[in-house]
Amino acid sequence: MTLPRILEPEVMDTPEEAEAYDHMDHSEVNRLLVDRFVELGGGGRVLDVGTGPAHVPIELVDRGGATSVVAIDAARHMLRTGAAHLARAGAGDRVTLVLTDAKRLPLADASCDAVLSNSIVHHLPDPVPCFEEIRRVLRPGGALLLRDLRRPVDVAELDRLVATYAADCDDRQRGLFRDSLHAAFTVDEVKEMLARAGFDDLEVFESSDRHWTAERAAAD
Repeated sequence: MTLPRILEPEVMDTPEEAEAYDHMDHSEVNRLLVDRFVELGGGGRVLDVGTGPAHVPIELVDRGGATSVVAIDAARHMLRTGAAHLARAGAGDRVTLVLTDAKRLPLADASCDAVLSNSIVHHLPDPVPCFEEIRRVLRPGGALLLRDLRRPVDVAELDRLVATYAADCDDRQRGLFRDSLHAAFTVDEVKEMLARAGFDDLEVFESSDRHWTAERAAAD
């Protein structure tokens, strides 16, 4: 029997949560995410869904993979942290931070050339409305890359992942990671939800021992 899903708060919006998350080392995961997004042809006007402290859009514009990025999050303190990072990186002219709900994007239909999202899906009780919004704002043929944690099959695997990837973290950070793994979805669950949202052309697969990925390359 698969480990049952235990929801965590949909929005991490305290200064303490933002600081704890920001100080966790996501650099390798972010680099690999942006590498793959560029390979898929992600560029032009990009939407980053659930940007958190804005590490991903900074990495993306540094690499020249986007002319502009709209980076959205529902957590005010995360965006405040992200704004400070943007200022230090000198990327504020290319990245626009927007406080909004991913299930109600303030963007026009087909207004984004590409969309990426890292680690927002496990925060959502029901990700289908978010997937539907992503499909609405993404132009036909636009590149798409979604990545998030995969729920472990049992407590033993959960404990192993926390011990492996949060060994150098403090107790609060380890707790955040453990809760996120417990709140995550399986690959099969993600496939079913994307299909309900109208996506029928995505490749969905387990991309590491703790992540799933859903992707589509930009059309020529």
